[in-house]
Amino acid sequence: MSVTRNRLGRRRGLSLLELLAVVTILGVIAAVVVPRLGGGARESKRQSCHVQVGIIEIQAAMWRRERGSWPQTDLADVGADENFFPEGIPTCPVDGTPYAIDAETGRVTGHGH
Repeated sequence: MSVTRNRLGRRRGLSLLELLAVVTILGVIAAVVVPRLGGGARESKRQSCHVQVGIIEIQAAMWRRERGSWPQTDLADVGADENFFPEGIPTCPVDGTPYAIDAETGRVTGHGH
């Protein structure tokens, strides 16, 4: 078996050991970087839930101002009125559960992610 050599007599290409070292180093770097990238999606879903909670509480306060009482706890009456939620009542992006409010305070309950 002949080995291809350049003008100076050195071999061309990488040995199996050198290739294994490079792959190992890349694997270690990937093991450190990949978990950091995945955590951002979880945090953005939590932040989105907080924003939606605020929007729902504002819409509930507007409903109370217009109608004189808080909406139903399951928000069915607000969801049926397209002036408040034209695209329907959102669900929690973290766990997919529907939002509900406290009938006395108008605050969203159960979403303290």
